[in-house]
Amino acid sequence: MTLIKSISGIRGTIGGRPGQCLTPMDIVSISGAFGMWLRNSGAGKKVIVGRDARISGEMVNQLVVGALLSVGIEVVDLGLATTPSVEMAVTDLKAGGGIIITASHNPKNWNALKLLNAKGEFISDQDGKSLLHLVEKQDFNYNDVDDLGKYSKKDDYLETHIQHILDLPLVDKKLIEEADFSIAVDAVNSVGGVAIPQLLKALGVKKVTEINCSPDGNFAHNPEPLPENIVEISECVKNEKLDLGIVVDPDVDRLALVCENGQAFGEEYTLVSVADYVLQNTKGSLVANLSSTMALREIAKKHGVEFYESAVGEVNVVREMKNHSAVIGGEGNGGVIYPELHNGRDALVGVALFLTYLAKSKLTCSELRAGYPDYKIVKQKIELEGVSNLDAIMDQVRRKFIDYPCNTIDGLKISFPEGWVHLRKSNTELIIRIYSEATTEEYACNLMDCVKQLVKNAI
Repeated sequence: MTLIKSISGIRGTIGGRPGQCLTPMDIVSISGAFGMWLRNSGAGKKVIVGRDARISGEMVNQLVVGALLSVGIEVVDLGLATTPSVEMAVTDLKAGGGIIITASHNPKNWNALKLLNAKGEFISDQDGKSLLHLVEKQDFNYNDVDDLGKYSKKDDYLETHIQHILDLPLVDKKLIEEADFSIAVDAVNSVGGVAIPQLLKALGVKKVTEINCSPDGNFAHNPEPLPENIVEISECVKNEKLDLGIVVDPDVDRLALVCENGQAFGEEYTLVSVADYVLQNTKGSLVANLSSTMALREIAKKHGVEFYESAVGEVNVVREMKNHSAVIGGEGNGGVIYPELHNGRDALVGVALFLTYLAKSKLTCSELRAGYPDYKIVKQKIELEGVSNLDAIMDQVRRKFIDYPCNTIDGLKISFPEGWVHLRKSNTELIIRIYSEATTEEYACNLMDCVKQLVKNAI
C-alpha cells in the first residue's frame, strides 16, 4: 500500500494505515491544510472541487468538502468533472485554488488530490513543500460553528468548457460537421464517457459509438491509454469501418487516437499532429518534456520555430512554456497544452484541434500519421521498493556514458546518434520509468536493455 507526495499531487491506495496510504485522516488533513494555506497566502476563500468517476471518488469528495468547510472555505463542487474543466473553472469563477480528486491513469484502488493555485495550474514544488510542512506540523485551527465555509454545486461547467473550445479560432465546427466523421470513444468508464460524447455532439459529429462510457468507475481495462490496453476500440474501429477512435484516461487530460485501420495513431503523436496544425497557423515556440518523441523537434524545425524541453510533469512544462512564450506544448503521453485556452493538459481541446486538422487535410487518420517520422519508442519500468540510493544509481549510470550528451534536469537523459534513453523516478508510482526512442524498434530496445541492465546492477 502506498502514499506518494509529488508535483503531481498527493496520491495513494485507498485503505490501510494513516501516513502509509490515502486514508480519510490523510484526506482531511491535507484538504484542511490546503484551505488554510490558501487563506494565509491571500489567494482567497473560494475553492473549486471536482472528481473523476472512481469508486472511491464520492467518499473522498465528501471528506475534502467537509475539511474545506471546516476552515472557512467557500466550496464550489463541480461533481463529476474532467481535470481540465476544474483547472478552467478556477479562473473562470475567480477562485483561490482547486482540488481535483483523481489518480489519473492509476488503477481503480488508487485516488489522489491534485492541488491548483489561483491560475488553475498545479501548485509549484516550493508551494507544495510549504503545504506539506503545514500538514506535518498541523499548525492551524479549524473554525467554530459561526465561521464555517459555504457550499454550492455547479454541475453544468462542462458546457462552459466546451463553449470555450468552440470559440477558439483554430476550431472549425462547420468543417468538422461537413466531414461527417464516424467516431468510437473509449472512456474507461470514467468522466470522459460524459465529456467526450458531449463535446463531439457540440462539434457536429453525429455518428458516435460509445465503448466503456458509463461513468461508474469500474475500469473495463488498464486505464492507461497504451496500445495494449485499447484492443477493444481498435477492433471496433476496424470492423465497423469508422473514421477513427478516441481514447482518454479517467480524468481526461490524456488523449490517444486509433486510425481507421485499427492501428494506434501513437500516443506520442497526438501532440505531434496538434502541434503541426497549431504551428501552421500561429508562430511561436514548442515545448515538451524530456520523455517526448524526437518528432516534435522536427515539427518545430519544419515551421521554423524553437523547440524546448522541460522536466516531466505538467507544472514543469507550463513553466517552460511561459518562459519561452510557447503557443503549443505538452507531454508525449497524449497531453496537449494549448495556452490559448488554458495552461493545462486537455484531451477535449486536443480532440477539437485534431478533428479540425483532419477535416482540413482531407486525409484519413492513417494517411495523416504516415506524414510524420516513424520513430519507435519503448517504455518500461523498474520497481523501487526498498531502494533509497537512487541519486547514486543515476550518477553511476551517467558515468558509463560520459562521452554522450546527458541531460540531468529530471533524472538522466542520454542522447545517442539516432536515439535517446530517459530514466527518472516516477511522480506517481514507486518505480523508475525508462523510455527509449530510436529510428528502429530494435535499436530502441537495444539502448533500453543496455541502460536497464546498468540500473539493475547498480541496485
